Amino acid sequence: MAEGDVKIDQRPHAERPIPKNKISEEERTEILEVVNQESYADLPPTQIIPLLADQGKYIASESTFYRVLREEKMQNHRGRSQKPKKRIPESHLATAPNQVWTWDITWLGGPVKGLFYRLYLILDLFSRKVVGWEVWETEEAQYAEKLVKKAVLKEEIKGRPLVLHSDNGSPMKAATFLGLLETLGIQSSFSRPRVSNDNPYSEAMFRTLKYRPEFPHEGFVSLEEARKWASQFVEWYNDVHLHSALNFVTPVQCHNGAYKDILAQRQVIYEQAKQKHPERWGSRGTRDWSPHEEVALNPMREDTAVASGDS
Repeated sequence: MAEGDVKIDQRPHAERPIPKNKISEEERTEILEVVNQESYADLPPTQIIPLLADQGKYIASESTFYRVLREEKMQNHRGRSQKPKKRIPESHLATAPNQVWTWDITWLGGPVKGLFYRLYLILDLFSRKVVGWEVWETEEAQYAEKLVKKAVLKEEIKGRPLVLHSDNGSPMKAATFLGLLETLGIQSSFSRPRVSNDNPYSEAMFRTLKYRPEFPHEGFVSLEEARKWASQFVEWYNDVHLHSALNFVTPVQCHNGAYKDILAQRQVIYEQAKQKHPERWGSRGTRDWSPHEEVALNPMREDTAVASGDS
């Protein structure tokens, strides 16, 4: 060690000077007395500090208050108010069509700025088929009721178990609408309040719709034109669109069960191609054309299941 250098004492039991900025035991006790007062019991240090300052009093910094609370295991939740509960999104699993539907409303631009039409749309979770849609000028529970009744009738599933998932919009939570679902034997399911991604399949559908090349971003000239365009889109989406999540079959093919034979035939074609020219494949296997067996809406993670007490 060069002359003049200072070597840090690395002995574990060496006595070290107390930091000059460390609070005293009296100040620590005063912090605990303050945070446990009735008037401060429900407040965090960010609010306690300025209130003390308004009284002309300073005990310690905000970070010191937090440190003392943390050391005393008092930081997580204080006071008599109920501890906030973490909401777990409702989880549903579809293994066939017409077990779980998701629905939502999106706005379509009208002929002038500020005027919008509303597209109501129901999507089957398993097949991604649009099983019902309507376009109206406003959001009303009566329109939602009409939509669901028509979809149930068209799919011929009255009395069969069905979950209908949506966000928390007023048409979705209306008493008359919920009454209809109960009458039809449909279980209602809702996204968590102020959570935007608990209804991802409906949101993805609307994103596909609005990114179509022919979508009129300047707005629809009339309600009739909006309905005409929506009809053409749904026909394309259901009958023509090869959906990537369905291993590139159409939603209708998945919904009516034809997808299994279609995918099986694709698998045969690929296996034959490999047998004919194995040198082009090497050790690689052919593309997997297996059909999907289930689709989960907001699947529960293992850590969430443990935390919620589920096994």
